[in-house]
Parts: sequence; structure tokens; C-alpha cells
Amino acid sequence: MLPWKRVLRPLTALLLTAAVAAVPAATAHASTATATATSSGWNDYSCKPSAAHPRPVVLVHGTLGNSIDNWLSLAPYLETRGYCVFSVDYGQLPGVPLFHGLGPIDKSAQQLSDFVDQVLSATGAAKADLVGHSQGGMMPRYYLKFLGGAAKVNALVGLAPDNHGTDLDGLTHLLPYFPGAGDLIKATTPGLADQITGSAFLTKLNAGGDTVPGVRYTVIATKYDEVATPWRSQYLSGGDVHNVLLQDLCPLDLSEHVAIGLFDRIAFHEVANALDPAHATATTCASAFS
Repeated sequence: MLPWKRVLRPLTALLLTAAVAAVPAATAHASTATATATSSGWNDYSCKPSAAHPRPVVLVHGTLGNSIDNWLSLAPYLETRGYCVFSVDYGQLPGVPLFHGLGPIDKSAQQLSDFVDQVLSATGAAKADLVGHSQGGMMPRYYLKFLGGAAKVNALVGLAPDNHGTDLDGLTHLLPYFPGAGDLIKATTPGLADQITGSAFLTKLNAGGDTVPGVRYTVIATKYDEVATPWRSQYLSGGDVHNVLLQDLCPLDLSEHVAIGLFDRIAFHEVANALDPAHATATTCASAFS
């Protein structure tokens, strides 16, 4: 191998790793002060679910997010509507503070399992509802399917979940042309590697069907998604599935992958409908002001 190729190979791998991570990194513009601050109105283990909302809601952040920053808007939105709301941190790598969701996703699912048990024990509820953004909308499916979560979860709501992986608008198709790039991503950030379309993790997750009996699934997608692509791959097939495109509810909604989870109140209204379908109201552009 020529010397310049020996130099370019690891450099290219590093650049591709950065490209895989760059866009979803916007989900976590975290500061130490924000991430360590006590949340206001959620993660209150003295909260007891009401008759109107009998299940606690567990929020599951996305890649490079954390349990605070990802939910600064949605957690209060649900809390003010009478829900007991909790948020979990998962997928931490040693020496990497604040930016989570990078560890192996099967291990992250076990962390979610332990957290749900903790929430159910504290609240006395028989089941929880899960709401996740990006990886956080997909990873819980492993918990439901392989770790006994279906017995403890009533509904899973995914905001832009990469249920069948992502090709990052075709970028991941370039990996085979750069020897070592895929191995580097897998070795340093296995949670990213697990989300690439066709990964061993996703093959196992989706084998035999997308859903498990007894759980209600809602997917809320945006056609402007630039991370979980193609956006239609977010949709699920199977029993008790409701796939929603934001632009069918409000053509003026321009939210992309990050905004749908961080501050889109139209998406939040649809989350509320999914959590309480018996009292659902129409989601429209006006829901941005509700």
C-alpha cells in the first residue's frame, strides 16, 4: 500500500465516523449545568399516576442525547397534562459525559428494562408507556421483544425512530469503499454501527416481524428527516400499529429529525393522542398553539 493511502485510510474512517454522528449531535447541545440540574416536574418518584392517566410515561432520548436535554419541552408538556413523567439515560461510553446512546443497543435495552422496573416499583403502576426519539423510539423494541418488556409496557410512541436503520441519505453506502471505516465505527461507537441499515442488530430486531402482541405502537415521522432515512423506513408493520406523517396533519410543519423531538408541539399533540387514544383530538397546524 502506498504511504499516502496508509494515511488516508484512518483519516477517512474518522471523517465518516464524524459524519455519521454529526447530524444527530444537534439533539444534545448540552451544558454540564443543564444536564446535572434537577428536572422541574418530572423524574419525581413520589408521583402517583391518576385515574385519568394511570401509567407513568418513560422518555427515551436519542443518539447523543441525554435524559434532560432531549426532553426540555416534551416532558413539561406531558407533566402539565397530568402524567407522571420519567426520563432515562442509556448507552453511556466511558469518559464521554452528556452525549449518550453510543453503547451497544442491546445493552442499552437492558438499561431501559432496569429503569422501567424502577419506575413501576416507585409508582405502583402495572405498566408504563414509552416515548422515544430517534434511537430512543427504536431501541425499546428490543426490550419489548427480547427482555420481557411486553408484559410491562402498554404503548410505544416513536418520534422519528430508525426502526429499520438509516442510510444517512446514502452516506453509509460508501463505507465499503473505505477499508476500516465500518470497523472503526463499530469499535468506537457501537450504538451508531447498530443503527446502520442491514446491521446484525437490526436484522435480529426485525426478524419475525416488527411488533409483539399486547403493545400499541405509534410512529410519528416527518418527510424532512435527514437522519433516519429514508423516512418511510421508520414505519412499522404488524398488529396495533399507527404510522403518522406530520405533514399529513399539518402541511406547514417543516420539522426535521431534531425538531420533531425537541420542540414540535404538533408532534407533541400527536404523542398525547397516542398515550390517551380514548380522548384524542384532531392534530392540526393549530396544535402548535395548544
